[in-house]
Order: sequence, then structure tokens, then C-alpha cells
Amino acid sequence: MRDALLGQAPTDYDVATDATPARVREVFKRTQEVGAAFGVVLVTVYPEDWGATGRGHRNMHVTVEVATFRADGPYTDARRPDSVVFSDPQSDAARRDFTVNALFIDPPGRDSAPTEHNLVCDAEGVPLGRVIDFVGGLADLKAHVLRAVGDPDKRLAEDHLRALRAVRFAARLDFAIHPTTRAAITRHAAELRGVSRERIGDELRRMLTHPTRAAAIRLLQSLQLDGPALDGPHLDAPAPLLSSLAGSPLPLTEAGELGLPLAAWLLDRHRAESGEPWPHPAWVDQTVRRVRRALCLSNDESHAVREILHICEAIARSWKTLGTALRKRLAHRDLFEPGMVLVSASDPSLGRSVSSDVKALSSDGVGLGPPPLLTGDDLVAEGYKPSPRFKTVLEEVYDAQLEGRVRNKTAALELARSLGV
Repeated sequence: MRDALLGQAPTDYDVATDATPARVREVFKRTQEVGAAFGVVLVTVYPEDWGATGRGHRNMHVTVEVATFRADGPYTDARRPDSVVFSDPQSDAARRDFTVNALFIDPPGRDSAPTEHNLVCDAEGVPLGRVIDFVGGLADLKAHVLRAVGDPDKRLAEDHLRALRAVRFAARLDFAIHPTTRAAITRHAAELRGVSRERIGDELRRMLTHPTRAAAIRLLQSLQLDGPALDGPHLDAPAPLLSSLAGSPLPLTEAGELGLPLAAWLLDRHRAESGEPWPHPAWVDQTVRRVRRALCLSNDESHAVREILHICEAIARSWKTLGTALRKRLAHRDLFEPGMVLVSASDPSLGRSVSSDVKALSSDGVGLGPPPLLTGDDLVAEGYKPSPRFKTVLEEVYDAQLEGRVRNKTAALELARSLGV
């Protein structure tokens, strides 16, 4: 509803109705209860259900969340109401988080047609129905204001995650948060620590992987929500590295899009707190451990953030002094590209220099990461007994290969023997 009024294509539709869950299950063939106690039923509809035929329609279907109008009881767990009472549209609107999320469309029915007043159409001008607004959401939508429904302190007490949702919506929609709602969020910021870490992590993922990430993080910090979200200190820090990621696709990692923007934000915070351009490895490991717990990061996500930060530090502090083999090893690491994105944003001159070096190294006839000429299996085949010494010798032989000092297996074996394998 909100997106349609803003001229954007809605990503999904939720249906609210005075029909009870039992009645919804009677009307539709394919239903699934996902929150019967709260009046929520998933309805799946196939084309044949409304008379469509043809091979092209056979596997098409849509699943819609259908919720019964309700009024909520107390929220003693600060997440879900202890009880609900099926009610009317006005009561249902009054329980929602923000006014722009509490608007309804009454679609044209068989016996009625929408009037021109508050009529909303789709992108092609087809009438969708009449807007029903009990909470002033239309005025806020036109003014680009995000405002809590009713008492903002009460809305936050019901679910403190709404503070993060306010940040995400305001950033994505380019809305200002209403002063009374903003004051309430700041006043209750510390209470975010009581929210499930998994839910906090989900909200931060949505912020950081969206093009409006920098605006979201600036707003998050200005509302003093960054400390509770990251389980660390509050820092109203500039975010130049995070801002630099706008306007181009993010390099994907095995953890998806999160690794690079989260690493950028942590670097921005480190600089604001310490005044140093690059963190030391101990800081990286300690910080990533804390943030992993705070945001419930997956193993892949936390590895990606840690690796990107370590690569940034290695490039910035050591690249100019590294030999050929170590430069190639560093440049061949899986997350070297996102690390270089941050290095180049921070120090364009260094970024250009390293990029030039990497280009030369990759075209030297050997490459950055060629298959090793010599393996442990080769040594065993030569009659050597496996031992811890294998690893050291094989690494030295591979360094020689990267530097072009050995170019075939015979030379590699000869070097291994000389190293005392």
C-alpha cells in the first residue's frame, strides 16, 4: 500500500480482512496456519482457482498472507502481544508501528466501485481501490515523514526492534523521522539490547546490503542505536568508507553482500575511535568476535568481514615491502578484491599502485596462483615419509615457483631435496 502510493512497485501484498481464520480456510482450498493465535493464514492460489487455463499457467501460483483485523493485548515480552481480539479496521490500524504502514486499500467489489476520493492506481493507471486512513498516514506520506502510530513510547515498549525498523524505513524512503518519534527512539535506545540478537542482525543486514546503507548508518548512530546494536560503545562517527560503496554493485563474497559494507562500517568506526587509519590484527579479531555475537553472523559472514579487514591491513602496512611470492599470495586470496575496494577508497594513490603491481604480477608468465608443480603426493612417490617438514618445504618450493625460480617438476624436486625434505 505504502509503496504503491509512492509510485513504487510493491514487492508483496498483505491482506487484512474481517473474516476469521476459520472462515479464510473455508473459502480457500490451499491454506497454511502460520499464526492462528494472531489471526494469520497463508493462502496459496493457482491460476486454475480463478478459471485460468493453459500449459503456461500450470506451475504458476501466488502465496498471500491473510490477517484478520485485530486489537492487541499487552506485550510483556516486548515482541508479541500476550493476546489478541479480532476486531475492526480502525483498531487494526491503531496497533501498527508507523502511520505510513497503517494504510489500507479497499479494492473495488462487485457491488461497489472506488470513488475518486483517495483513489489509488497502479503504475498503468488501473484503479486498485480506495485508501482508508485512520491514523494520518496519507498526510505523513505526502510530507515524507515517518511517525509512530499513537504514543511512540508505547509503540517502542511493545517491540524495541521498531527503532531499527524506523531507521531502515526512513533511509530507504528518504523520509524524516517525526520529532516525537525520534526523541522516543533516542530515549529508549539502550533498551534495544534486550531484543533478540538474531532479529537485530536481520535488520542490520537489510540496512547494510541496501544502496541507502550510508544514510541508514548515519541515522542509526545519530539516534544512539549503534552501541546497543553492535554491543559496543556509541560512536557518532563519519562514514566515508561506507559512503564510498554507493553507486556500484558490491563484490560478492561467499557470505553474500554483507562482508564488504560491514567491514567498511567497522573501519570507519575504528578511525573515529582511535585516529589510526588501519587497525592491527588483534583489534580485527576481537572486534569481529564481538560483532559476530551481536548480530548473529554466520561462520561465512564473520570470516568474510575478518578476512577483508586483515587484507586491508596487510596491503596498507606491508605491500611495499613484500617480495614477489608474498604479493602474489596476498593478491590471490579470495577476498582480495573487496579489500582493495576499501584500500582504494581510503588511499586512491596506494590503490592505483597496488592494482598496477597486481596486473604486472598476473601477466609475468607464471600468474598469481598457478597449480603447484610439487605436491605431498609427489614427495611420497619419491620415497619420502610424510612429516611436518613437508609443509615448510612445499611452501618454499611454491614460493620459488611464484617467483619463476623453478619452472618444472624436476627443478621443484631438486629444490625440495636441497631443502632437506
